[in-house]
Amino acid sequence: MHIPQTETALLKVLSFEDALELSLLPNENYSVDRWLYVPNFYAEYRYILGTRGKKPLICIGINPSTAVPDALDPTLKSVERIALQNGFDSFIMFNVYAQRATDPNHMEKECNSFLHKQNMKAFSYILSLSDTPCIWAAWGTIIEKRPYLWDCVQDMIQIGKDYGAKWVCAGKCSLKKGHPHHPLYLKKEEAIRDFDIERYIKGLKIE
Repeated sequence: MHIPQTETALLKVLSFEDALELSLLPNENYSVDRWLYVPNFYAEYRYILGTRGKKPLICIGINPSTAVPDALDPTLKSVERIALQNGFDSFIMFNVYAQRATDPNHMEKECNSFLHKQNMKAFSYILSLSDTPCIWAAWGTIIEKRPYLWDCVQDMIQIGKDYGAKWVCAGKCSLKKGHPHHPLYLKKEEAIRDFDIERYIKGLKIE
């Protein structure tokens, strides 16, 4: 369980560039040849957690919880299974907002603009790792927990366009607003399918 100790604006948050540089150094807790973990230590925020490969499936959740390299939580174990089942050689877990909180209800009420900006730099970085990036929308109805989350998603959609990214989903979308299914509780053989992000945008109204 991770309950945020304070607002991220009151913390010393590493820029993505500085955090990425540290993540490339040898680490006694995990293999940097296998894992991409930014920052490379447990903190109140996390930009990236995933395995290294030539064909990653980029999964987008709402915010990070307790998972770290070699100690994935149930959600990330499901993400890894679905990625491998669908022909990818690795996975990258990314989040709409980088603040750690096991319960999304504990997320901060206001968006930390610095943290968001750095998180978008991280998003651009992971998209640059592939010639044809594939983004798995998997944030579920939790997108409605905070008004700023939708603004973050819209920034990600634009960045995705810049990299020619393909959007996919897995499982049934929510009936009311078409939110893409969360990775937890999906069958291990679940197939990903195209996700019309533009249609989703037009039909979505966050109150």
